[in-house]
Amino acid sequence: MPPRSDEPRRDPTGSRRGSARDAGPADGEPRTGEPGIGGISGARAYTPRGRTVREERGTPARGQGAEQRRTPRSTRSGDPFRPALQVLDGGRAAARAGRRDAPAGRGGVVRTVAPRTPRGPGGDEPPPRRRTTPRAPRRTDRPAARRPSRKPRRPPKLADSRLRLRLGTVLALTLFATIGIRLIYLQAVDAPAYAGGGIADRLRTVELPAPRGAIYDSTGAPLARSVEARYVYADPTEVKDSAAVAKALSPLLGIPVSKLVELMKPRKLEDGKASRFVYLARGVEISTAKRVQALDLLGIGVHRDERREVPGGDLAANLIGFTSQDMVGLEGLEARYDDVLAGQDGKRVYEAGLGDLAAPIPGGYSRTTLAKPGSSLALTINRDLQFRTQQILSAGMAQAPGGTGAAVVIEIPSGAVLAQASNPTYDAAKPLPSDPVAREDAATSFVVDPGSVHKAITYGAALQEGVITPDTTLPIANNIKMGDTWFSDTHPANGKRMSVPGMLAYSSNVGTITIAEKLGRDRLIDYQKRFGLGKPTGEGMPGEASGRLLPADEWSESSRGSVPIGHSVDATPLQMAAAYAAIANNGTYVQPHLVKEVIGPDGKRTPAPAPLTRSVLSPQNAAALRTMLEAVTTVDGATGVTAAVPGYRVAGKTGTGSRVVNGKIETDKVSSFIGMAPAENPRYVIAVFVYTPNGGGAAIANPAFRDMMQFTLRHYRVPPSTGGSAPKFVVYPR
Repeated sequence: MPPRSDEPRRDPTGSRRGSARDAGPADGEPRTGEPGIGGISGARAYTPRGRTVREERGTPARGQGAEQRRTPRSTRSGDPFRPALQVLDGGRAAARAGRRDAPAGRGGVVRTVAPRTPRGPGGDEPPPRRRTTPRAPRRTDRPAARRPSRKPRRPPKLADSRLRLRLGTVLALTLFATIGIRLIYLQAVDAPAYAGGGIADRLRTVELPAPRGAIYDSTGAPLARSVEARYVYADPTEVKDSAAVAKALSPLLGIPVSKLVELMKPRKLEDGKASRFVYLARGVEISTAKRVQALDLLGIGVHRDERREVPGGDLAANLIGFTSQDMVGLEGLEARYDDVLAGQDGKRVYEAGLGDLAAPIPGGYSRTTLAKPGSSLALTINRDLQFRTQQILSAGMAQAPGGTGAAVVIEIPSGAVLAQASNPTYDAAKPLPSDPVAREDAATSFVVDPGSVHKAITYGAALQEGVITPDTTLPIANNIKMGDTWFSDTHPANGKRMSVPGMLAYSSNVGTITIAEKLGRDRLIDYQKRFGLGKPTGEGMPGEASGRLLPADEWSESSRGSVPIGHSVDATPLQMAAAYAAIANNGTYVQPHLVKEVIGPDGKRTPAPAPLTRSVLSPQNAAALRTMLEAVTTVDGATGVTAAVPGYRVAGKTGTGSRVVNGKIETDKVSSFIGMAPAENPRYVIAVFVYTPNGGGAAIANPAFRDMMQFTLRHYRVPPSTGGSAPKFVVYPR
């Protein structure tokens, strides 16, 4: 339907309808009182009660009496609200009624209000002004002039519902967008944190201990290994009667009741939570652990553990060392190679119920990290030889209470250490009750003035530098003064000429100092270093002492006499044994070593790095020196006769040195013997050092060497010397 025009309606004659002023006939006849439909101005004449304003005031219409007054109530309907409804209906209903009563041929709209009655001078209103000139005829060639429409009053400005709707929509969308973004953030970003926070209370972790690698001897016999065991633990929050529980466990675990009660006392952790785990015993035998489980004590549990087992007890204990209850190496090779022996523990983390349902939840979180076993060490030590060496050393040291002994057996030419014994010793399977001093490895930590065993280095350097030959003889006085110190011999020569083998046989201090004077200080220091003194050998033991050489700028006049005969020098038994091994090995120094190979968890064997080697003496000079050293065990009255091994040629040297004890030098309290056999083709070098607080160590060291060397040669089935007996040496040639 087309929109209604704001222009007033016009009748067929072109006049506007609905106007109170122009509603009369076109010919100028006076308005009649015919009923019709009023315009908007007529509608304004009615009050809300359906009456006109004049009726409300009681004023008659113009030009008519009261009898001619028409009101809306005079219509056929008698409806007081009809005029208002006609206005709202656009006058269509009244027009239909009016057309039935209007004269034929008239199509206009008739006003329903009677024409105004002119008032005279006595009336309330002045008479209307009459037009004196006739109205100009309306032009028919153009439409009637539009009367400017009156702008309706602007209604009071109300709130715009569309604005409110838009604002509400924006706020709702913003709210939902914020909620959506937060949900996405919770699901995508914070989900692991919230999930972890919830699952943490249900997770249980079971440690899977990695077996620690074993330590084997050169034949594959175990020296130390790990075996399966159990540990007993307590949950102090669940133990109700700790005294009764301790009383039941004490006989099985071998732990005092008072100690168990103390362990089971409730305690707080650093985070303020109550502790729910405490070890009661580690390394418990499986059979004992089953008996503990049979007691069914509340708050007491048993779990898989590992225990270090040392089958030999004190066998090579000073070498092997021991571990903590957590399988961490603390001393010896266990500590030195802890990173190789220790495995990588695994663990099983799973989701379990709480309380009585403390069992894995089917389908719940579960992850297992397998343990990686540690690697094993294969040593150069021979178990049988180690046992016998320790046995001989212990028997000898039993004669010197409070003393210290060390013995080293080195294989030629490999430099492998076949045995390394210390006394006192301890049981590596039960290390805690032992004395810390007894746990030291004397061969690498027993620092002494080596004494006369150092003379072999002086004579070797003199041979290599051409200062002497095997046939050299020198007149030897009974004593010699160097600086403010006198040095004398235990076998006075009284100025007679002595051969070099004779000087070694009787351990002549005067003869050695005389040769060292010809050699010179700097060359002697150089050969000391070549023979390996002054720094650790790198054998493989932790905490190995380096010893000390007297620097050239610290030498005094008396040092020219003390250093060549092995005083003012600090060395360990292992360092001196390695120096003699160089003589036995045709003048080539080979680094002594304990580790033969590393055995991986998969059984793969990796040889240990090759030992360092260097040339010290020529093979000819080394052989000559070995021959001269045989005089020590063959010449009548020589210092090392008691070290001779029947059936074998033995080359070696005795020594008497000093050591520092509690800050004081114990002079001539260290006795030693270092030798090799068979001398014509050495297979083994053995060094024995003995500290005896009361002296007399030579009576222990020499026989100990003899017994050790004899067992070693027989154990490895070395045939007796085939080159005949040792040569005859002349001490005082004419």
